[in-house]
Amino acid sequence: MELHNIEKLIEKYFEATTTVAEEEKLRRYFSEDEVAPHLEQYESLFNYFTKAKEERFTKQVPLKPRKNYLKWVSVAAIAVFMVGLYFYQPTPPPVTLADEYTPEEIESAKEALALLAMNFNKGTEQLYYLEEFEKTTNKFLTKNN
Repeated sequence: MELHNIEKLIEKYFEATTTVAEEEKLRRYFSEDEVAPHLEQYESLFNYFTKAKEERFTKQVPLKPRKNYLKWVSVAAIAVFMVGLYFYQPTPPPVTLADEYTPEEIESAKEALALLAMNFNKGTEQLYYLEEFEKTTNKFLTKNN
């Protein structure tokens, strides 16, 4: 085989553009005894692939019988489902204000809460004056001590 063709095939091989037939030519060339000295570095690569094809795993693989967990898991799931169905108690639909009270009762409750809020706000306004009074009193008490 011409050395120049082999060098081109090696370049194509490393660019990943070779065909299967071209790779076979390279394997045959590197399996021969006469390999060009500057190409000897690739010899082990192509010989490895040839030897790797011939390797076979010959040990016996012990296969353990598969335990049938799936059957027991499904039985347990059904049992949990049945217990859930037994203890399931549907909740009644939520009760709204309109269901329990008449519109007049709701309006009067709104008025009462508005009045309460107004009086509460008046009371909290008066607390501000009380806080100011307490601050001033504390100033006098701390100066006299």
